[in-house]
Amino acid sequence: MNDRPTVLAVFAHPDDESLACGGTLARLAEEHARTVLFCASRGERGAATGPARDDALGVQRAQELRCAAEALGVSDLLQFNHPDGDLRWADVTPLLAEIVMAVQRFRPSAVITFGDDGLYWHLDHVGVHERTTAAVRLMGAEAPPLYYVTMPRTIMPAIVANAAARGWTAPPKGFWSLAPESFGLGAVEPTIVMDVSPWAEQKLGAIRCHLTQTGPDDPFGVMTMDQARRWLGVEHFHRAPTDTQMRPFLEELAMLTPNSKFHIPNSTL
Repeated sequence: MNDRPTVLAVFAHPDDESLACGGTLARLAEEHARTVLFCASRGERGAATGPARDDALGVQRAQELRCAAEALGVSDLLQFNHPDGDLRWADVTPLLAEIVMAVQRFRPSAVITFGDDGLYWHLDHVGVHERTTAAVRLMGAEAPPLYYVTMPRTIMPAIVANAAARGWTAPPKGFWSLAPESFGLGAVEPTIVMDVSPWAEQKLGAIRCHLTQTGPDDPFGVMTMDQARRWLGVEHFHRAPTDTQMRPFLEELAMLTPNSKFHIPNSTL
């Protein structure tokens, strides 16, 4: 049996991975776990100038994703090209099949994805939550444990307020036009709190890779390392109700201090 555990993270767009659980992915990589990042789209509608499809933007965001994956020590990057903005309705069966095949191929000890609130009710995020949940539940008792990311409601307001105090103004469109209070607004309370403060610098570096979404002078651009450890150094999850009989992977990791060694054999399906 391979004693190197594997974690599969399934998200919708380039940048989701870094903000949602970049610290956990970096922590796992340092512990010599195999981290597999599945990104369903290239984010070609993620421009701050408007929602129109921009294939050149999609190419650039795919490059940014590779930068972030390298910063986080991701072992395997699976980049797909499902239509940004329509992930809840378009290519439903192919996307489901691809997630199932990824689980079968990598046999992860855990799968991480969005909760049913999509962090801030983004419908692409909700669609990926639905497809990933369905894929894992199809496997019954042999499925890996499934974890949903969440975020405390105080984090994004604090990050935005810090930038605003330095004179930054949120643009009218794009990621920063979202109300910061919407992050985590409808999330289920976390059951797992992961200390990733030693990896906050890597997480911030990965977030900054996504320049088309953040920009050099945005709230992450002006964040200090002390602030990164305070606001990005803890990540939150709750476990989905499934029939899995595999060990509670993230729960066991979260119980360890960051300087502890983590060795859980990877289970097979």
